[in-house]
Amino acid sequence: MQYHSNGKLMLTGEYLALDGALTLALPTKFGQSLQVEEGKEQDKPVLQWNSINNEGKTWFTAELQIDDLFILTTSDIKTAETLVKILTIAKQLSTSKIFIPKKNYRVSTHLEFPQNWGLGSSSTLLNNIADWFQVDVLTLFFKVFNGSGYDVACARSDTPVLYQKEKSKVVVSPVEFHPDFAEQLFFIHLNQKQNSYNEIKKYQKVTKKDETFQKKVKRISEISDTLTKTSTLDEFENLLREHEEIIAEVLHQKPIQQVNFKDYKGGIIKSLGAWGGDFILATGKKNDMHYFTEKGYKTILNYSDMIL
Repeated sequence: MQYHSNGKLMLTGEYLALDGALTLALPTKFGQSLQVEEGKEQDKPVLQWNSINNEGKTWFTAELQIDDLFILTTSDIKTAETLVKILTIAKQLSTSKIFIPKKNYRVSTHLEFPQNWGLGSSSTLLNNIADWFQVDVLTLFFKVFNGSGYDVACARSDTPVLYQKEKSKVVVSPVEFHPDFAEQLFFIHLNQKQNSYNEIKKYQKVTKKDETFQKKVKRISEISDTLTKTSTLDEFENLLREHEEIIAEVLHQKPIQQVNFKDYKGGIIKSLGAWGGDFILATGKKNDMHYFTEKGYKTILNYSDMIL
C-alpha cells in the first residue's frame, strides 16, 4: 500500500487563521509518500519505521511493538513519541482492521523536499497516516496538533483552497488560482526553518482579541477571497501589501521587506505562514531574483515550479 500527500504554502491568513480568518492556501508539487509492507509472522509482531529525506538518506528510524505501540528502539526519542501519539490516536479513531494478527510491518516515508523548507513534513505524514487508517484527517489533526489545520487540507487537495476554521466548524473550498502573472511570482527560501508551533504560542500571548482585532480578521478574510479573483499584478501586490501591514500590527513587528529587503525594487515581498523563516513570496521579473542570490538566498522557485 502506498499513500501520497502534497506539501503546502499559506498565501494569506497567517496566524489569524487560528481565529477564523479565511485563508488562501496552495498545495505544492513537493510532498511526502508513505509505503506499508507486510512482513513475516511472529508471536510479538513489530512495526519497523524508516523515514527517508529528499536525498535518499534515512533520517529517522524506530521499531515499535504493534500491539501497544511501545517504542523498542529509535534514532530519535522525541520524533518517535510524536509518531506514537499520531498512530495511537489514529488507531483509536479507526473502525478498520489495520494490522493482521502476528504480522510484522515495515513502513517507509519519503520526503520530496528538504526538511528545512517548511512545506509540511508533519502535515503530509499525518494525512498519509489518516488515509492508511481510514480516518478523518482533520479529526486526527486537532487531536494531535494545535494549528489551524489548513496544512492537512492542502495535503489532500490538488487545487488551491480557501480554508476557514471557526470554533468547531471547518470549511474547505477548492478554488481556481492560476493568475495570469504567475511568471512574476517567486518563492525564496530564507535559509532557516521556523517552528510553527512555537510561533503560534508567541502569537497567542501578544494578541489582544478586541473589536479592532475582529475587524482585522474580517479584512484578512476579504483579502483572501478577493485575491482569488485578481486579474492584474498591481491589484495583487496592493492586496498583499495591505495584508502585510495588518499582520504586522497584530504581531507588533515590521514586515520582512522593511526589515531585510527594503532596497528591493522588483515588487512586493510577503512572508508566508509563520513570520521569520521558511519561504517568502516576491513579485518581480526573473532578472530581479539576482537581488536575492547576491544576498545568499540560493533556493528560488517560480510559481509554476512550486504550486500544483
